[in-house]
Amino acid sequence: MTTDNIFSGLKVVDLASFIAGPAAAVILSDFGAEVIKVEPPKGELWRIAHKIPPQPMAKDAYAWHLSNRNKRGLALDLKSPGAAAVMERLVRWADVLIVNTPHPARKKLHLEYEDVVQWNPRLIYADLTGFGEKGPDADLPGFDITAYWARSGLLSQTRDAGAPPTWPLSGSGDHATAVGLYSALLAEGVWAAGVFVQAALAEAKFYGLHDRKSPPNPTMNVYRSSDNQWFLLLVTPDKVSALATGIGRPELLTDARFADPAKLVANAAQLTAILDGVFASQPMAHWREVFDHAHITFGEVKAPSEVINDPQLRENDIVVPLEGAGGKLTSTISSPMQVHGVAKVPAKRAPGIGEHNEEILKQLGFSASDIDRLRASGVVAQAKERAA
Repeated sequence: MTTDNIFSGLKVVDLASFIAGPAAAVILSDFGAEVIKVEPPKGELWRIAHKIPPQPMAKDAYAWHLSNRNKRGLALDLKSPGAAAVMERLVRWADVLIVNTPHPARKKLHLEYEDVVQWNPRLIYADLTGFGEKGPDADLPGFDITAYWARSGLLSQTRDAGAPPTWPLSGSGDHATAVGLYSALLAEGVWAAGVFVQAALAEAKFYGLHDRKSPPNPTMNVYRSSDNQWFLLLVTPDKVSALATGIGRPELLTDARFADPAKLVANAAQLTAILDGVFASQPMAHWREVFDHAHITFGEVKAPSEVINDPQLRENDIVVPLEGAGGKLTSTISSPMQVHGVAKVPAKRAPGIGEHNEEILKQLGFSASDIDRLRASGVVAQAKERAA
């Protein structure tokens, strides 16, 4: 028996953080790839995800192991002048480099494709972004909660009529992005819910369904502006101070009710009520400016009718022209896979029933008389040029 797998011998450097990029590397490692995980000297934030509400609380770092199994670790300060020499050797060694750092920071670190390809012209540069490489928001960071769920239109439909959007399942968008190809539905469903399923395997303590008015963590919740725009707020521990300052409530940082995670959970309803009042006092344009200035991640909840007008969709060929369908069906949604320097085939309408019967059958070697007999006997249907 051979121990080789489909990616045996493939060398991968994982520079990504959180879930989607690392999970893609996990998939490669599951099929035999050799993966080196590069993270900051103090470790990345996802290492402590199991301690941050609303993630299920557990002693073991289940989330970290889920996204980084099968890898060897390298703690590297990419801001250090000496890091370039290490990165050069890593890149020369690698077949694949996975990166999800926002492009402004990536440029400062000299980790753009143009920077590293000179070391390894055959390198596959896997560039994971929140909103694509083009458009007005191309440089913004994006979590699956804000980009995959809120902005895509998914979350606007994931609620009861009259109810606010709820908090989506953590990591579900990231895992779908990491897979991006195919699998059995059950396997993909469990993988999409992998953070919580892995939590159950680790016997973690679950908080139950998300309660917007009393969430496990009010800094990761859904709020509404004065002009009735719902948005998701996702504040990582390193941004809590920026949030309190940005909303004009710095005293919350020293409020004894919210001094540690246990007190925060116990008094979540009180802090949520405070934030509700603050956010309801100004329109979304104001909070958008505040959050952008403080580099706080948020996602406005968009309905499909708003999503289709998002400039990111056309700038990044997510929505593309559709040829020949007629009526108002002039555009369609492209597949999410992009290959640098490779243009996709222009989108054309779907075929009618049996529209290409004859040419396909001829290509397979059937004669004209064979085709007539197949048609007459009902083996193949009469061709229609347009789909019903």
